[in-house]
Amino acid sequence: MKKEAQGSADRKPIKRIVIAGGGTAGWMVAAGISKTFGRLLDIKLIESDEIGTVGVGEATIPTLMNFHNLVEINEQEFMAATHATFKLGISFENWRNVKEDYIHSFGLTGTDHWTAGFQHFWMKGRERKLAGDYGDYCLELRAAQENRFAHLPRNGMNYAYHLDATAYAKYLRKLSEPWGVKRIEGKIVDVRTDPDSGHITSLKLDSGVDIEGDLFIDCTGFRALLIGKAMGVGYEDWSHWLFNDSAIAVQTASVGSAVPYTRSIAHGSGWQWRIPLQHRVGNGLVYSSRYIDDEQAKQTLLDNIEGKLLTEPRVIKFQPGQRHQTWKGNCIAIGLASGFIEPLESTSIHLIQRGTIRLMQMFPSEGICQADIDEYNRQTDYELQHIRDFIILHYYVTNRQDTPYWQACRNMDIPESLRHRIELFRETGRVFRIPNELFAENSWIQVMLGQGIMPKRYHQVADVMSDDELSGFLDSIRSSVDKTVMQLPSHQAYVDQYCRVPA
Repeated sequence: MKKEAQGSADRKPIKRIVIAGGGTAGWMVAAGISKTFGRLLDIKLIESDEIGTVGVGEATIPTLMNFHNLVEINEQEFMAATHATFKLGISFENWRNVKEDYIHSFGLTGTDHWTAGFQHFWMKGRERKLAGDYGDYCLELRAAQENRFAHLPRNGMNYAYHLDATAYAKYLRKLSEPWGVKRIEGKIVDVRTDPDSGHITSLKLDSGVDIEGDLFIDCTGFRALLIGKAMGVGYEDWSHWLFNDSAIAVQTASVGSAVPYTRSIAHGSGWQWRIPLQHRVGNGLVYSSRYIDDEQAKQTLLDNIEGKLLTEPRVIKFQPGQRHQTWKGNCIAIGLASGFIEPLESTSIHLIQRGTIRLMQMFPSEGICQADIDEYNRQTDYELQHIRDFIILHYYVTNRQDTPYWQACRNMDIPESLRHRIELFRETGRVFRIPNELFAENSWIQVMLGQGIMPKRYHQVADVMSDDELSGFLDSIRSSVDKTVMQLPSHQAYVDQYCRVPA
């Protein structure tokens, strides 16, 4: 019987790291490990110029700052190198219903009380006709609506980036190689394993060279050459919750100023993204092949883009879900090889970062042990399932019934964990955040309100305030937000002076 991990007596120290695959995943892993461990490890990355990357993940979320701080990235240099713009949230258009829009922003909304969140005071204010829209009390959301941005003192604005993913991988490579990463050009044609332990011993390249290692990181994308094909780890299919299994991507020339948010535009059988960079716009349509074929999807996308086409539309097929194990033996899958949740909330690069940081926190310097493997897999499962539930929320809670696709979304069976969150908010206005969960309370509130759930009641602590006190409380927050927003420059002007790439 093959051993999952070696016993403590025969563990082998980990000195040689082999990263299979480049792209965003491979080079983020390479940068994180090489910056953290320096010359203590022998780090090799194998990639082939002949193999393309998916490379459409151009929108990020604020957690990327953690990774950038870790590897000491200069923001202006990075943004210029990747033609990046700033992102304050996502505009969801036609999701609640056709021609009904809302923004899921990165900021906090209002001021909480220790007994209850701001939404309870806002709900009472709405009932008493003293409050505006929920978003009026969030700086990032209002700045996005006004197309304004600036860095504020004490990190007063939460933001992320729109970036060119291909350029980002090249930028990380330039950082990583001086830190000790050796890039090897070649295609992997065979994965050799030890017959006793089942561990990977080496990767054979098309040149005939064998690359040996102690720990192998699978960044081979949807192919999952190591974790799937060689290690035999199966895949949990989530397509009964997440119907979309295809995407078409195309790049277009910019036709106007870049807005500081991603646009997510719902269509009859999926949704369209629009991501503004400094030099172009990334576009795509994510859809379900059960409800629309590739040619129809391509035409839908081409009918709803602006600007000259810079690339030919390309179709990407995927299966929503996750690996049964992300770490098995001496192989860890990071990026698309570990699973994929569609890009609706820009979580793909975040999950690469989390997998990389988790590996560095639990790095098996003295040898691989099953306890590390089990804990790594447990944390990964936990994180993915919470993100999965948040994505399903957008489809399930909707008033759209205009197509079979949206009818099926409204009528699907959802995970019990998500059903509980929805019913709790619907009945009481309460939300909760589980420790280390990605999406905080305000994200759940913004999306549930945006998708059409208005709680039946609010926390009674809001009744402690008189109408005058409540009005003053709400007005002071809204006035402060409006004053700050009006002092911000336009997003395009700020990008131009801060990190514009010279023509």
